[in-house]
Amino acid sequence: MASHTTKQWILASKPTGAPVLSGPDATFKLQTVALPPLKEGQILCRVRYFSNDTGLRNFIQTTVSPDRLYVPAVPAGAPMRSGVLAEVLESAAPDAFRPGDLVMDFHLGTWSELVVLDAATAQALAPLPNGLPLTHYLGAFGASGLAAYTGLVYAGGVKKGDTVVVSAAAGATGSMAVQIAKKLLGAKRVVGIAGSDDKCAWVREQLGADACVNYRRPTFEEDLRAATTPDEVDVYFDNVGGRVLDAVLTRMRRRGTVAACGAVSSYNSAEPAALRNWFEVVSMRITVRGFIMLDYLDEAPAILKELIGAAADGRIKLQDGETVVEGRIEEQPEIWMRLFSGANQGKLLTKLIV
Repeated sequence: MASHTTKQWILASKPTGAPVLSGPDATFKLQTVALPPLKEGQILCRVRYFSNDTGLRNFIQTTVSPDRLYVPAVPAGAPMRSGVLAEVLESAAPDAFRPGDLVMDFHLGTWSELVVLDAATAQALAPLPNGLPLTHYLGAFGASGLAAYTGLVYAGGVKKGDTVVVSAAAGATGSMAVQIAKKLLGAKRVVGIAGSDDKCAWVREQLGADACVNYRRPTFEEDLRAATTPDEVDVYFDNVGGRVLDAVLTRMRRRGTVAACGAVSSYNSAEPAALRNWFEVVSMRITVRGFIMLDYLDEAPAILKELIGAAADGRIKLQDGETVVEGRIEEQPEIWMRLFSGANQGKLLTKLIV
C-alpha cells in the first residue's frame, strides 16, 4: 500500500481556561505528518465529517485525574480526537471493509484529513429510512442520541407521567432528550432550557416540549418556577451545571433525580464551580447520578433501532436538527469552539473540504 501524508491538528498545550486559537500560546497546532503503513485489521479513511462535541474539552484538560477519566485523555503533542464519518480508501481488514465504504467512529477519530481506524471499533453505516442523511449517525443515532436515551432511562429512571426538565435543550443531546422523554417514555410534562427565544420556539414547536425557558433572560428563575408549577421536577437531565443546575435544584420534587450528562458552563472556566442551592440535595433527598453512554454499548443496537424507528414513523423529528458548517482542516478548531457560544442548533458538524 502507498505511503500517505495528512494535515493534522495536535494538542500543543493544555488550556487552563478557554482554548486559545492563535498566537504563541495556541492550544492546537496544525502540522503535516506521515501516516504509518496499515497494520492488519486497520483501515485508511478520508474524513468527510467531524463530530463537534463539548465533551471533547475534557479530553484535553480537566480536573479529573487521567486514571479516573472515562476515556484516555489527549496528551500534549498527540492528535486531537473526535468522532468522524469517513470513507474507506484502503483496507487491511478486507472481510470487514472495502474501499468506498462509509464508516463512523464515536470518539477515536482525529482532526485529520486522513485517519487510520481500527476496523474492530469502526461502525459500518447502513442507509437510513426516508432518505435521512447519514450524518445523523454522528448525532441523533450516535453518541448524542445514546446519551439522551441512556441518561433518561438508566440514570434518570424516567417513568410515564413524570415531569422532566432538559437543559441545553436545543443542542445535540438535549434536543433528543426532549423528544425521547415526551414521545417515547411518556413524560407528562417536558420543559426545555435554552439560550435564546428562537431556540426555545424550536424546542416547543418542533421538538414538542410543553414549555421552554430562556436562561439568558433576567427573569429566568421566575420563568422556570412558572414552567414547573404546580408539578415539580421528577427528573432533570443536566447538560450544563452551573447556575442553571443551581436554579433547577430549587424546583426538584422530593426524591427527584438529576441525571448528570455534562457541565458545559464550567468547561472553559478556570474558576471553581459554585452552587448556592446545594443543600436542596439534602433537604429534598435528591439523587444526583452521573452516567456515560459508553457504559451501555451492549444496549446500543436495540436503542438505535428504537430511535431510528421513531424517526421513521415521525415520533422523533430531525428537521433543523443539524448545523453543518463547511470548512477546511485549517478552520476546524474555530468551528468546534462555536459550540461554547451557542452558535449551533442541534448537532454541530464540520463538512470537511479538501
